Parts: sequence; structure tokens; C-alpha cells
Amino acid sequence: MKFGKVDHPELVDFTLPPTHKDTIEVLSKAEKKEKPSIYVGCAKWNRADLKGFYPRGTKDELEYYSRQFNCIELNATFYRQFPATQFEKWYHKTPDNFKFFPKLGQEISHWKRLAGVEEVVNTYLYNASNLQEKLGTIFLQLHANFGPKNFDRLHNFVESWPKEVPLAVECRHPEWFADEVISNDFYQLLESKAIANVLVDTAGRRDMMHMRLTNDEAFVRYVGANHPSDYERLDAWVTRLEEWIALGLSNIHFFIHQNLEKESPLLAAHFIKQLNTKLGTRLKVPNDDENSQMSLL
Repeated sequence: MKFGKVDHPELVDFTLPPTHKDTIEVLSKAEKKEKPSIYVGCAKWNRADLKGFYPRGTKDELEYYSRQFNCIELNATFYRQFPATQFEKWYHKTPDNFKFFPKLGQEISHWKRLAGVEEVVNTYLYNASNLQEKLGTIFLQLHANFGPKNFDRLHNFVESWPKEVPLAVECRHPEWFADEVISNDFYQLLESKAIANVLVDTAGRRDMMHMRLTNDEAFVRYVGANHPSDYERLDAWVTRLEEWIALGLSNIHFFIHQNLEKESPLLAAHFIKQLNTKLGTRLKVPNDDENSQMSLL
């Protein structure tokens, strides 16, 4: 993942910004659960990206991946429309507690820019519905040049989105975050529809660390810089999530990327271990067995 990449990550201040005051209010209104629902995963499962993750002789990458992680940020659906039969195959290959968080296709977000997309969205939703209970929050990532001047398009899209299907939105244009009035209009739109506001933790775009949740879901896309500081950054996230859980956060969906994706499983394993230690969760640690060969080779 090249978005937000910088040449010298050691010069970046990765300190997490304070929690937005309105996040505290949103979480105070959320329905309290005894234990939060936590899903942690990578963006891809293919061997070409996750080098060193799969044991020799692994025949089915998704089948193996889904026994190590409890979710995947499904980026493949951004590049083409998969048929219902493919989603059905993915459903049957994965364990009962596994979830997919698929990205909406580029035809919707980038080519048509949310205009005249009813038919393609309906097709997408019909096909993805074959994941059944394994379908997590669907993820809309807008083009970096999709600015606030397109607010009406986003508003109309959100208004027409089916309420029963969880949605998360990631805006990348800097103007969404540079003006407080624009930001608040955007946040209020998502909050009014109980849609998640995506947090992106990447070196070159610290403005996307707005720390503004718009429902009881923290949908976090973490992008490591292939630098030793990546681990400290994840430790800070564990502390912040612990604080948000105390405030009422119920759903954590945390996806780990890297500029070079081969290190993503290692970072994820570290993050999960820290969650288990600090939050008392019992998430499986990827490749945490005596036969594990996970490495950067």
C-alpha cells in the first residue's frame, strides 16, 4: 500500500491525536456490551504479497489464512465485480467465526464517482450477500480527488444505502479535514446514518487521524512504514482502543497494511498479542505454534 508513504518515516511524529470530543458523546450513547467484538486482519491473502507467511505445501491460501486470522479486508472486490458463486465459495472455505470486509468496486467510487450507481451497487450487494453472516462492514474508499464539492453525491449515496447493511466511508481529499465546518457536516452525515468513519493511520497523511467515530465501530486501516516504529505505533493503538472500550466502543475492525505487505502478518501477530495481554481477549495469534515458519524470507 503506497498511499501516505514517505521516504523518512523516522522524521514523522506518530503520536496519536487526542480523541475527538464528539467521539466521546457518540460512544456514551452506544449500547453497552459485556465484551467488544474485535476483528483483526490483513488486506490480502495471496502468497505473492504475504511472502514467508504460508508453510511450504500450502495448497489453498484462503483456507490457511482464515485459520490464522478472523477477518480480511477484501481489497480484491475493488478491482472487479465478483459473481455470487465466488462469494459463496469463499463462504464455504472459511471457519464459522470468520468475516469479510469487502471494498466497494472502483466503478462505484472512482469511475462513476457515486453518480448513477444504483444498478451496480445492487448487483454488488446481491453477490456479496452470499457471504451471509460472514459479511462484515462494507467499505467505501473515495478517490483522493473526491473533495467536498461532491458532498451532494456522497449525501445522496448515503441516503440511499440500505440501513441493514453496515457501511464505512473513507474520504481522502485533504479539504474534508482542513475546514472544521466541512468536517462537521461530513461527520454529522455519517453519524445520522450510523455509518462508520474510517480512520487511516499512515505516515504521510496525519490529517486522516481525525479520531472522530460516528457510530460504535472503530474501522481502522493501519499502514506500517516498514520501520521499527511500526510496533510502537501499534502499542499506542492498543492503549487507545482500551480507552474507547471503557467509553462504550463495541466493535473494533482493525486492518494492518504495510508499504511492503510481507511484514503485515508479523505486525498483526504483535498487535493481537498486545490486545490479548492488555484487554484480556483470546484472539488467535497467527502462526503461534511450534511448527510456525513465518518469517520475512
